[in-house]
Amino acid sequence: MMTVDAARRALAARFTAAGIDSAELDARLLTGHALGLELTGMVRAASRMLTSDEANRLNALADRRLAGEPVARILGHKEFWGLQLSLSPATLVPRPDTETVVELALEMLRENPARQGARIADLGTGTGAILLALLSELHGAVGTGTDISQEALQTARGNAARQGLADRTSFIRCDYAAGLTGTFDLIVSNPPYIRSGDIAGLAVEVRDHDPRAALDGGPDGLDAYRALIPQAARILAPGAVLVVEAGQGQAGEIEGLMAAAGLTPHRSPRADLGGIPRAVGARKMPR
Repeated sequence: MMTVDAARRALAARFTAAGIDSAELDARLLTGHALGLELTGMVRAASRMLTSDEANRLNALADRRLAGEPVARILGHKEFWGLQLSLSPATLVPRPDTETVVELALEMLRENPARQGARIADLGTGTGAILLALLSELHGAVGTGTDISQEALQTARGNAARQGLADRTSFIRCDYAAGLTGTFDLIVSNPPYIRSGDIAGLAVEVRDHDPRAALDGGPDGLDAYRALIPQAARILAPGAVLVVEAGQGQAGEIEGLMAAAGLTPHRSPRADLGGIPRAVGARKMPR
């Protein structure tokens, strides 16, 4: 038998030995999850002994993590832009890199204040992460999320409700913008952009646990952009904005697809913390 703190430290040591970079954080999160305690509660309970049931639950969670399952999948939720979002097998785990899409979209909208009471579309919405982050910042805006997965749309609807945004969101099952009508002031997307041949070499946390349909961008990783960019250009209002997430080395080719669809690329993509151009934007210039 161990105390709560000793169990957490032992788990962190196991994760470190297994080469898990986030060993300390993962151990803390999984210990808290097994015990039903937040950080403050864990501090207060640090010196008490685990019960046998608690130890068994923690060991089961540890085995899942050591087998490569991401902590967010084990917990069933992930924070994005300060919002706690539920996951499902049909959705990607939202990642910090994707926050660059939100940042660039807000920057480009602020260049045209008339667009801030915006109508927003999020193509391939998944958990709804990008859409809900934008709506949390743009209080006069309304948004529509699309996805080909009904399960993903159910997850996004639930997240919108939990964030108090159900009355400002709608969700449509379709391929990117194929089912949308009218015009939009902002369209965003984090489409699949991994080259098909590269998927086998991805980290196990991604390869074995994120839905392949949300990863596989075709032979060159650009299939989704070839579909969604012309669709988006069709329904953008004059002066409106398109922002998409890009994979490493893809920004220039995506800008070319945007220009071919009649859009004017933004002056520069937004880089992520690793310096990779991650968010690519363009505007539909008024004629």
